Amino acid sequence: MRANRWMRDLLAEADLTGLSPADVPPGFRDVVAGGWSVTASGARVLTALHAGPGGAFFDRLAEETTVNGRGMTDHDLPAGADTGDGTGDGPGTGDGGAVGAAVGAAVRAHTLLRRCLAYAAGCLRAAEETFGDDAVRAYVVLSPDGTDDGLLTATVTFCTPLPDVPPYIADLEEAQDAAVAEISVRDRPGPAPDARSCAA
Repeated sequence: MRANRWMRDLLAEADLTGLSPADVPPGFRDVVAGGWSVTASGARVLTALHAGPGGAFFDRLAEETTVNGRGMTDHDLPAGADTGDGTGDGPGTGDGGAVGAAVGAAVRAHTLLRRCLAYAAGCLRAAEETFGDDAVRAYVVLSPDGTDDGLLTATVTFCTPLPDVPPYIADLEEAQDAAVAEISVRDRPGPAPDARSCAA
């Protein structure tokens, strides 16, 4: 796995014990179970995300990143000032509000990370079974949503490095405003959720 400093810090802080298909939100389990397909141009795409013939793409990499990129489910996660544990910690004033915000932000970040890594593991395992190689890469990106609250959001995108096309993200360390990881099927963390278990 390649990761920038922010992602390395998140990975060091997160509890990834027992990472499993249960961490993958239901809609994304369907994507894993749907497996992979190859388009007319040779692009490797997640079947459930491919709507059929679409517009022209600049190259295979553009096609793969467009089709295979999705934002991770986060509507059920606490905002930064809500711990999500029923304590009702809100913005408030004084140290209590600050602590509640910090705990809520950590819960959100770590849950998003678990979801993304479990989803990536399932899709990468399915890609290896379909194509017989480990060429597909997953890019997990966590970044602030651009609002005043700066809520952390996440995306997972899959693509295949090509010899004649610049990398999707050439230098992860240059991503200063996001936590970024590039993952292959060989270095996915935790137990690998596969298509069969994600379909259950």
